[in-house]
Amino acid sequence: MFQRFRRTRLNKHLRSLVRETSVSTDDFIYPLFVRSGEGIKTEVSSMPGVFQMSLDEILKECVELKKLGLYSIILFGIPDVKDSIGSDSLCEHGIIASAIRAIKQEHPDMFVVTDLCFCEYTDHGHCGIIDEVNETVNNDATLEISAQQAIIHAKAGADMIAPSGMMDGIIETLRDALDAGGYENLPIMAYSTKFASGYYGPFRDVAESTPSFGDRSSYQMDPANRREAINESISDEMQGADILMVKPVLAYLDIVREIKDNTSLPLAVYNVSGEYAMLKLAGKHDLIDYDRVLMETMISFKRAGADIIISYHAKEVAKMLQLS
Repeated sequence: MFQRFRRTRLNKHLRSLVRETSVSTDDFIYPLFVRSGEGIKTEVSSMPGVFQMSLDEILKECVELKKLGLYSIILFGIPDVKDSIGSDSLCEHGIIASAIRAIKQEHPDMFVVTDLCFCEYTDHGHCGIIDEVNETVNNDATLEISAQQAIIHAKAGADMIAPSGMMDGIIETLRDALDAGGYENLPIMAYSTKFASGYYGPFRDVAESTPSFGDRSSYQMDPANRREAINESISDEMQGADILMVKPVLAYLDIVREIKDNTSLPLAVYNVSGEYAMLKLAGKHDLIDYDRVLMETMISFKRAGADIIISYHAKEVAKMLQLS
């Protein structure tokens, strides 16, 4: 009888030769959360192994990341003072701008991506300037200050900017501002398909960005909408994005595949905090073979079409790859 499939599975070396999908440290961007102060490394209770760190600790962390073969990070800032427009993010001496400069000075070989948003910097926890009448974010007013924030990041030495606020027209606005400022070669990774998801809960603990009222459904995507998700990413491509993204990823692998089939741009996925926390909890209670399920999950992202994985698991995966 037919045994064609089994013949290529019986020998482990042949299994490796015909393996279609692989994961490497080059695939990953590791999120880091920086705050003011010194000697601060505070673990987030809902995300074991993830820390809020002062800049001196961030610089030490970069050393450890490079030992694991991880050279790409995405920075999130937690300022001491928050206000209605996120002024710290618009300041050349703010937490993110200071962190970029310090990292690029001490670790020039690190590839520093910056999350461009306002939710971590505002006292209301939303992603921009509030439209008081409609109790949502004022899209056009937020575009203006987003352009200012992009120039701050660029001047500080960011290698790539990733605007996460889901404002309509954000990519075109940032591209125009960066080009006009002389930063034509600075790439933009668009949070092009970002859903209003329940998977973000633990992130709001670490970034201290829980909205003080309402939610983000008026500017993030409805999880039920497939066609709109594809259109969002195609729109960002037309506006000048260099890399697209789907966030979250685990419950949206169908969207990842469809966007991959509809664009020639590189595609990133964000393996978000809730996905991370669920796997950690299951592993803690011995409900799963943690290492095996972790690698299986990463492979599923790549198999679905991801070129880049933003993940809090990156260090663990890197250690597993070193041992394999």
